[in-house]
Amino acid sequence: MTIKVFLHGLESSSQGTKAVFFRKKYPDMLTPDFTGSLDERLARLEQILAGESAIRIVGSSFGGLMGTLFAMQNESGVERLILLAPAIHMLPSLPFPLKELSIPVHIYHGTRDEVIPLEGVQTVANRFFHSLIFQIVDDDHYLHRTFQTIDWDELLIL
Repeated sequence: MTIKVFLHGLESSSQGTKAVFFRKKYPDMLTPDFTGSLDERLARLEQILAGESAIRIVGSSFGGLMGTLFAMQNESGVERLILLAPAIHMLPSLPFPLKELSIPVHIYHGTRDEVIPLEGVQTVANRFFHSLIFQIVDDDHYLHRTFQTIDWDELLIL
């Protein structure tokens, strides 16, 4: 059985717009709350997903960074990574072991994102993701115009 999990951004929560959307559309989707440092958040994610496989991760902003690091450490258990304006531009400066990923990675990033630089995300994505679909959209960091137009069933169910 596929495990679906949504990882919210740094200052968001399981009560944010995206998490609420996912819980309503996919009642079996995990939408945990994360607080604390990146290390603390990753440790909690490891606890939540311990022993699971066939995991599909949706990560928004800082949650995209978390999902990427989790996949780099647990690639055999992750089926797909869907990243929304991910903070992966930070990867090269972090004290974590980094590795290239061959799993499918879908990224959605807005041209008007004033929080996370598009160019930095593109550079890191092209370096680490071998099976990459990168959608550059006319939107802001929160992907207000794009988020609900994404074919989530195709990414999370099929």
